[in-house]
Amino acid sequence: MPRGFSAARERGIPSRRYAAMSYTLKASEPDLAQGLRRVAADQLDRALASLGAEGADPHEAVHDARKRCKKLRGLLRLFRGALPDYDTENAALRDAARHLSDLRDKTAMIECYDRLMDRYGETLNRSAFGPLRAGMTRDRNAATEAGDLSDRMTAMAEALRLVRGRVDGWELTDEGFPAIRKGLLKTYGRARDAMAEAQATRDPELMHEWRKRVKYHWYHMRLLSDAQSEPLAARETAADQLSDLLGEHHDLVELAPRLEAAPLGDTPTRVLRGIAREEMARLEEEVFAIGHSLFARKPKKFGKDVEEAVTTWYAAA
Repeated sequence: MPRGFSAARERGIPSRRYAAMSYTLKASEPDLAQGLRRVAADQLDRALASLGAEGADPHEAVHDARKRCKKLRGLLRLFRGALPDYDTENAALRDAARHLSDLRDKTAMIECYDRLMDRYGETLNRSAFGPLRAGMTRDRNAATEAGDLSDRMTAMAEALRLVRGRVDGWELTDEGFPAIRKGLLKTYGRARDAMAEAQATRDPELMHEWRKRVKYHWYHMRLLSDAQSEPLAARETAADQLSDLLGEHHDLVELAPRLEAAPLGDTPTRVLRGIAREEMARLEEEVFAIGHSLFARKPKKFGKDVEEAVTTWYAAA
């Protein structure tokens, strides 16, 4: 199959017009390597803009930059079978994001607490839990005001600039669907296997590992969304929802030690511990229900379904 997903463009078939999306491979591009470079450059440029914005909220800047690193790693994973630089660039992006991981984690704890209060607060004396929220806010503020935050943001930006400088040289060793087949199926298979392991044990670390795999699968569906396939669009929506719910589950796991150390007293601690466990159980029921639907197909069958969807669309581009 020549260059992109099809050779239809070379045969003079008119292109269909759809709104452009920056985190999407487009049928209008001459080959997948160009799409890979375009998406990567866009995400890196946006991350660098966030980190360098004057007067920006550091929490928003860090969240945006780290989110774009994850999207970039999802992009690289899709092309891992045809991108010789995969290992080098994936490691570079992973290490860049680590410069600011702790600050984002502190924000996530506050968001987790707020979700619990939004869901259960009407039945609680919320003031009894105030010291926990106040303590988490102080911790985050201290991290924000730490003298090394600017240096760490600069270090992350410098690491991303190095990757950005190499993007224009990225080439693929394969074309068409074969360029993404390995990455697509490997990510899907890992997510499917991780679900089975997580369900068998309900181990928090395995649940979190499943979440990471689901998120990469979601990114792959987003990258292929220009195919305008209803099954792929439904899969993208379900993977997005599943990733969010698993993220909430992980936040509750991380909240537990903070709860035990908070100066709340026995009764508020016991009440909040019970609420957190109830919420985790509710989330587990929901995520496995979604997961069994999302990952019902075996990887090879899933791959055939996706190949048919994207090649049908790109043949008409």
